[in-house]
Amino acid sequence: MTRRPKVGLMMPQTTGMRGPGTHPWREVRELARLAEDVGFDSIWVVDHFLYLLDGEEAARGAWEGWSLLSALAACTHRAELGTLVLGMGFRNPALLAKMAETVDDISEGRLILGIGAGYHDFEYRAFGFATDHKFARFREGIEIVSTLLKKGAIDFDGKYYQARECELRPRGPRAVGPPILVGTIGPKTMRLTAKYADMWNAYYDDTKNQPSRVAPYREMVDEACRDTGRDPATLERSVTMLVAGPDVDPWWSRLPSGRADAIVPFTGGPEALAEELLAYAREGISHVQISLDPTTPETIEGLAGVFEHLGRAAS
Repeated sequence: MTRRPKVGLMMPQTTGMRGPGTHPWREVRELARLAEDVGFDSIWVVDHFLYLLDGEEAARGAWEGWSLLSALAACTHRAELGTLVLGMGFRNPALLAKMAETVDDISEGRLILGIGAGYHDFEYRAFGFATDHKFARFREGIEIVSTLLKKGAIDFDGKYYQARECELRPRGPRAVGPPILVGTIGPKTMRLTAKYADMWNAYYDDTKNQPSRVAPYREMVDEACRDTGRDPATLERSVTMLVAGPDVDPWWSRLPSGRADAIVPFTGGPEALAEELLAYAREGISHVQISLDPTTPETIEGLAGVFEHLGRAAS
């Protein structure tokens, strides 16, 4: 029997993707509450400020993710809350650890802290963040964040970041802090994931939205764990998948991925989607985040049958 994966839902934040316009907070709040009621195990936000893809004439804006997540922590009750993923260069890492501990307390231990090295230079420049040496900055940053959350204190003097005699006080509801997730397919960052993180994530533009494309990345994660002396079974695996309605503008076909094959969103009904989720589980994925286009009360309610089918499959 294949174990049922956890299923999360991405919140709509960005203008022009997953629905027209930008959803105001009151709509995001109600969508998150509905997702909890329907049966989603987790709720996720992205971390972008201003987004401009190759070929686009005008930039698209997005609500700041941590502010949204903090509000969601106070108005939801059961679902885990995650960031997919925070750009390390946007926030001082010691402060980020403090922020994570605080939101973990607000949510009563439901936070998953997703982080990454960052990549979209357009928004880095627009908001005045450094674009150089992203990996080196991430390497220092994740050491600070992980050490503070897991041990509560650090004395660190790096090239890019300092945290001298730094402590987290008070501590949140979990003695070793919230789990850390890293989104990456890069070999160097994968090794940092194996060293410091609790979870790994690949996005649908990496897997081309297909469970059959997971295996090579799973092998990379296993190798990174072995290289760092870690049991691969102790690093949880997650994947984001794109689910779209039949009449949605195919923006995914315009993503500048630099790869020959296009992303094909999943378009089947609830039972077929449940089977797709189980296919990811058979590839070693324990948590799947659904990016749903459009994200509306109707489309969320339409996925209720997914959880009924997963429940029957796991019984």
